[in-house]
Amino acid sequence: MKKILVVEDENTIRDFIVINLKRAGYDVEEACDGEEALKRYNGSKDFDIVILDIMMPGIDGITVCKELRKLSSEVGIIILSARTQEIDKVTGLMMGADDYVSKPFSPSELVARVDSVYRRVAISQTRAENNFKEKLRLGNFILNVKDRNLLKGSELVILTQIEFQIMEYFFSNPGVPLSRLSILKRVWGEKYVGDEKVVDVNVRRLRMKIEDNPSLPKHIVTVWGFGYRWDE
Repeated sequence: MKKILVVEDENTIRDFIVINLKRAGYDVEEACDGEEALKRYNGSKDFDIVILDIMMPGIDGITVCKELRKLSSEVGIIILSARTQEIDKVTGLMMGADDYVSKPFSPSELVARVDSVYRRVAISQTRAENNFKEKLRLGNFILNVKDRNLLKGSELVILTQIEFQIMEYFFSNPGVPLSRLSILKRVWGEKYVGDEKVVDVNVRRLRMKIEDNPSLPKHIVTVWGFGYRWDE
């Protein structure tokens, strides 16, 4: 069963999310604040996705997101925020969230975003179960498809699902300019209903992990007005 933890302090919104996800075939557990969320996750780490509100009393959603990402690079994390909380969305993505949904949202939008993240989680799990051993090499970098991580020389770089799939796309197209839209469709799926901003934030996060100087990237190069290119 596809298992989701919903973390939302407002009862009506939490009930709305839970009902619609159960209708869509998900097994759903609930938490009303960040502290309860971390306890539930630590007590049962078999969650595929965590849906996480940013604005909560006590431990806020950004902190919970950061802690969850420390515990697992595989769990899908979707943050919920008001449309006016633009900086919080970016911060959440930088802390390791896979996607965000702006309040208010429709049931169809929520389920579509959850389905998209779950597909990535399922692909990752299938690769691990089938003991994939493929490695992609470019220059000083080795992308391990089975373990979903990156070697930069002898340095191990741990990647989230999103980061891994972006890197896999780059490694499959070295030196080729990739548009933001093509990255969005490849990683987030054809039916993704968000905007291209999520690509830029994740590229920024990747640069912080792999570039010697993220402000002057040598590998993930910006193609102005278009997208990005991987250079060796």
